[in-house]
Amino acid sequence: MSSDEAPPLYQQIAGQLAELVRNGTLVRGEKLPSVRALARQHGVAQTTVVQAFHWLEDARLVVARPRSGFFVAPRPAPLPEPQASRPRGRPREVSVDWLGQRILGREQPAGLVSFSSGTPGADMLNPDRVRRAVTRAVQRHRHLLCAYPSATGQEEARRALARYAVGLGCTLDPANVIVTSGCMDSIGLCLRAVTQPGDVVAIESPTHFSFLEVLQSLHLRALEIPTHPRHGLSLDALQLALDTQPVKALLLVPTLSNPLGACMPQPERRRLAQMAARHGIAVIEDAIYNDLAEPDEMRRTVKSYDATGHVMLCDSFSKTLAPGLRLGWVEAGRWGERVRAIKDLQSGGQSAVLELALADLITQAGHAAAMRQLRALAAARLDGARHAIAAHFPPGTRVSDPPGGLLLWLELPRGLDAVRLHEACLAEGILVAPGTVFSASARFRNCLRIGMGGDWTDRHLDALRRVGDIATRMGEQAPATAYTRRSRETDPAA
Repeated sequence: MSSDEAPPLYQQIAGQLAELVRNGTLVRGEKLPSVRALARQHGVAQTTVVQAFHWLEDARLVVARPRSGFFVAPRPAPLPEPQASRPRGRPREVSVDWLGQRILGREQPAGLVSFSSGTPGADMLNPDRVRRAVTRAVQRHRHLLCAYPSATGQEEARRALARYAVGLGCTLDPANVIVTSGCMDSIGLCLRAVTQPGDVVAIESPTHFSFLEVLQSLHLRALEIPTHPRHGLSLDALQLALDTQPVKALLLVPTLSNPLGACMPQPERRRLAQMAARHGIAVIEDAIYNDLAEPDEMRRTVKSYDATGHVMLCDSFSKTLAPGLRLGWVEAGRWGERVRAIKDLQSGGQSAVLELALADLITQAGHAAAMRQLRALAAARLDGARHAIAAHFPPGTRVSDPPGGLLLWLELPRGLDAVRLHEACLAEGILVAPGTVFSASARFRNCLRIGMGGDWTDRHLDALRRVGDIATRMGEQAPATAYTRRSRETDPAA
């Protein structure tokens, strides 16, 4: 492995310090060791440590005090968290409306300040590292450019993915790993393998907009399960659903769920795997955000507790390495052969050289350090956004506090209509996503999802403050509108 795969020394030092800050080893407000002491400890020049401190300053994790040194930055002001959802307990036909497609679709008008994405931009990822891996793969395996790829993926890539899955708590046979065109491709394959049109699929509420799109495309009915903004899907509510509804599958994101950012506790993950086996249903687990979770224990999957093959694990690296590679993978448990057959018929294989480039990237010695750096950058964005929300959004606003990722879920005071707020912001060139697009029942009308992906700049923080100012003004003009009455008429839980 070439030495240029590891991040620069200053980034390695900064990443280690950032992790100590985020896990609480270095307390907020605590003074950091001196430049001289850290240089001696790491065996580097003092200028390297200064670079590390400047990186941490840019990430808003430390602050410099003249003639005193560097200190751990204070946490954002405490904010109340959103309440757990209470959706109705009956399946619904899914009909994705134009609003969600306009907000969360890939094509957006130029010039918008957008909060629609939770995918890191090039400024957070490392395009040069990806470029070098792709170049090596093309040079070493150029003959594969002139051959059809394997439908299930290159053997070397599948072995690398199985090794990677050890970090998710899983022991997988590479022969059972299937490389796909991304996480949503994996999820679509799994749903096709375990359902028929008209079947009921249980989902978190609120849920990922793309999940609603794929359920609609497959003519499946969605059963929304109450979900807590910190602990995730309610297994007691799921148990009731399994006892009373013909649920064929459960589709969920246990780690840093989209849009809430919730993380299911490990005992609940074990219990979920046992419930799946007892009821004979497929649990389709999306692990795309696991590497962004700060606590190590939150990266362990439900699949790691699966003893019967009822958990289908789907993943990709679009949130951590390179969305442009368009590669994901799935280990489909007892439905592996069915998924393999559907994929072979539907799309065949991906680019073999890109699969081998991915295998190179995730097995490099510097990969763990790159993930630490990415988590530190994401944490800084979350902190900056929460500062802006605390200062500028109307009193009574509730905000999620996820342990990683690039998404925040806001619950506005009940009288505020987030769809109207979306329209008012759009008129000023700012794009925010109202909560209605994350539910099959158009719930969460007083909620927003704020995504901090893409190429983030100070312009985004200014725009976020402006969103808060607009929301505050709307709340002052219409503190208890007809929206509240309409919500109670159409949804008793509102």
